[in-house]
Amino acid sequence: MDIRQLRYFVRIVELGSLSRAAKQLYVAQPALSQQIAKLEEDVGKPLLVRSSKGVTPTDNGRALYHHACLILRQVDQAMSIAQAEHTTIQGMVSVGLPATTVAAIGVPLIQRIRERFPSILINVVEAMSGHIGQLIQQNQLDLAVLFASDLGEDLTVEPLMVEELFLFLPKHSDLVPPDRTSVTLEEVASLPLILPTSNHGLRKRIAIEFESRAMHINTVAEIDSLALLMNCVYENIGATIKPMGAIMQEGQRGRDWRCLPISDAQLRRSNFLYSLPPESCTTAATVVAGELKETVRELIENPQWRGFELTPQDKAQVVFAA
Repeated sequence: MDIRQLRYFVRIVELGSLSRAAKQLYVAQPALSQQIAKLEEDVGKPLLVRSSKGVTPTDNGRALYHHACLILRQVDQAMSIAQAEHTTIQGMVSVGLPATTVAAIGVPLIQRIRERFPSILINVVEAMSGHIGQLIQQNQLDLAVLFASDLGEDLTVEPLMVEELFLFLPKHSDLVPPDRTSVTLEEVASLPLILPTSNHGLRKRIAIEFESRAMHINTVAEIDSLALLMNCVYENIGATIKPMGAIMQEGQRGRDWRCLPISDAQLRRSNFLYSLPPESCTTAATVVAGELKETVRELIENPQWRGFELTPQDKAQVVFAA
């Protein structure tokens, strides 16, 4: 088994096709097949199931794929360090962030890294939390922000912050009287709502609150794209329930919003920072994790934005320190 064979194998699994992988790798398909056959011979078990529709990994192949992704990332980082002309902290760090988290901390996080650690290449992957969870479980990310703390025993997880969920609608909307500074959950239930689809973590959190009070959600559209969802809300198609991050970049577009807390419901969402286990976490990834936590701390302390809170553990530590 060698690095070249692992690269070939990973690309075949990701593309699901020997022919497509051969084209991307600029390798003749017979030669590619020969390398995979040798890899299977070294392993002593079949790694791919071949059919007219393409190839899929066996259980052993899937296990090898996850470890191969980590190995290849470490090899690439080692080469980058070896080729560098100085000994500063460097390497590529991949961070998975949901869309509202990108809107809240994406720019300041990248600014911090560029100013403090210019030799670190930060790679931000924006996606739904479910997909981000899959990527870090497959060792394709170094860090991830997710909304559940039980993703996997092999990963390191720590509380990051708590977000309040608000009712959002544009300033020009007449769905809620202009003099109102908050709404009740029953009032929200009477509004047309634009929400993420039912497999989205935020939607599940909202649904639990409504179901606990035997209330029905008046959903008029389900959209998993944050940009499209907020565009539809701004066009007064309906209101939405989101954390503050949903509108933190909206001022640059010249769009004004109303942000109404829900007075009789504790609608909160916990955020957790995931990282690879210590033996797999690079120095650069550890540095970026620290900068990410510092970026969140500054966000919580910023009086311009509300709805970002310390986790209960952090609050207790602050009180004790005082």
